[in-house]
Amino acid sequence: MAIKVLITDDSTFVRMLLRRILISNGYEVVGEADNGLDAINLYKELSPDIMTLDITMPNMDGISVLKEIMEIDPAAIIIMCSADSNQAQIMNAMKAGAKEFIAKPFEAKEVIDILHKVMPPSN
Repeated sequence: MAIKVLITDDSTFVRMLLRRILISNGYEVVGEADNGLDAINLYKELSPDIMTLDITMPNMDGISVLKEIMEIDPAAIIIMCSADSNQAQIMNAMKAGAKEFIAKPFEAKEVIDILHKVMPPSN
């Protein structure tokens, strides 16, 4: 059974790129959100195994979304993605419960290596 992933990013291009990388590596993309509020609602609805989460988004930033999801599901596996990879933001995300951080622009191999690190494929 494929690992279910929820992609959250306000950039259509980044969501499309992540979707392609994930599907071609055997992951199931169960949903996509382009803002923080949708991300929380989709997380509750879809119960993904892993969630990718952009830091800078409309309505609600990724750190706020991360904190709210960790309250809903303390075992959530969330990987932060951002072009703004300053150390303070990375540390805030990790303290709030993020498992990993991917800096944009990213390579497909880097994304898959990080996914394998946080949740090895079951097949």
